Amino acid sequence: MALSGCNGLPSSGPNPLDIEVYSESKPIKQSDKPRLRFELVDVNENVLSALASRNPKSLNGTFGNIGSADKIVVGRGDQVAVTIWEAAQGGLFTGQEGASASTIPPQPVSSDGTITVPYAGRVRAAGRTPYQIKRTVEQALRGKAIEPQVLVSVTKPIFNTVTVTGDASRGGRVPLSGRGDRLLEVIATAGGPTAPVAEVFVQLTRGSKTRRVPLTRVISRPSENIFMRSGDIVTLLRDIPTVTVFGATARNLEVPVDPTDTVLNEVIARAGGLRTDLSDPKAVFIYRVEDADLVSQMIENSPLVAENTLVPVIYRINLKDPSGFFVARGFRMFDKDILYVADAPAVGYSKFTRILTDTITPIAVGTSIASQVK
Repeated sequence: MALSGCNGLPSSGPNPLDIEVYSESKPIKQSDKPRLRFELVDVNENVLSALASRNPKSLNGTFGNIGSADKIVVGRGDQVAVTIWEAAQGGLFTGQEGASASTIPPQPVSSDGTITVPYAGRVRAAGRTPYQIKRTVEQALRGKAIEPQVLVSVTKPIFNTVTVTGDASRGGRVPLSGRGDRLLEVIATAGGPTAPVAEVFVQLTRGSKTRRVPLTRVISRPSENIFMRSGDIVTLLRDIPTVTVFGATARNLEVPVDPTDTVLNEVIARAGGLRTDLSDPKAVFIYRVEDADLVSQMIENSPLVAENTLVPVIYRINLKDPSGFFVARGFRMFDKDILYVADAPAVGYSKFTRILTDTITPIAVGTSIASQVK
């Protein structure tokens, strides 16, 4: 009776038996209440080897890193100025007063992608380089102006820009240069982040794709400092990476982590270690969502891998095993991981007997007093 009653006692989380019973590898009879399906993985050398190949989310892997910038072209909304020289006075643009050139005031490229040049009419500009526009205007003015020479310049770029927003010192549009601009150069032009670098994430949106990585990774890995493209949106976000610690540890708290180089034993130490009076060292669990491809390397024929691209996984580490701390030293922790340490089985029995004692003692005392009074 005492042992069966332990499951109904208060605790900080599930007991190890429940985790094992409800994992996908131990199918049970369907209950009335739907449950989130997960895989339970005992961490060993093979699992650590598979996790070592776990590729962190990458800008380079998502967007690529072509070795040069896109060809800079004029786009709708850009402000364009056109300056025209003629070989002699008395022409259409030089007049009789000896002016060597005439500049047409900057004008925005219209919604139909054109600009207007006197005597040349509507000239297509969107999607073309300034040199291509120059040649078109010169050809249109031949026979009208005296050996015209044209210079086309973009005075206010709108199309060839990257939008920087979020926790940046100066948000706004950052123009791209013809030589190619990388992510860190664009962030620096926007004044850099307002928060400490270690607390900043960079979120890049390009078309329908979005990827978010720590700024420290972009700084430390040159391959992540990718070239920017017209229309990119860079958002700087202040967010301290943390691991949440629950259960039988000295303190339950959020532990700040380095998103690329923090391991399990460091997190346990920062939480004050396991409680010797409560914890079960054989039942240390890490909750995480993994890519299905990675899970397939650890579990053969998992139905969750076949059904999903992301799989909930609970990793179990046995610190009672003498080699368990070597495993903990090799197990990397990531932002939003949950570390849970279960209570030892004897703790439940101790709680039950304490409740039983607290319940029986007043009755026994009352019976004794009643007997004495009688």
